[in-house]
Amino acid sequence: MGNFDSSQLLKLANYRMPFGKYEGQLLIDLPEPYVVWFAGKGFPNGELGNMLATVYEIKLNGLEYLFDPLRETPKKSQKKRSSRNLLE
Repeated sequence: MGNFDSSQLLKLANYRMPFGKYEGQLLIDLPEPYVVWFAGKGFPNGELGNMLATVYEIKLNGLEYLFDPLRETPKKSQKKRSSRNLLE
């Protein structure tokens, strides 16, 4: 495994979807079914694809809450979702 750059987490916490139905929404806040759809169809090439793949793994493991303190704009508290939702 390569070196991990912690600044990438901060960037991911504030990275917004650049197109489509969820344009402007933080990637970490994209609906799970949308991220799962991308995982099934294939993530785009480049940085956006890498970011979406990372979001998929974060959601799969139920770790979205770790991004709350990293956000530029605080998110309202939500009930923690089970990673099983991604697999159903």
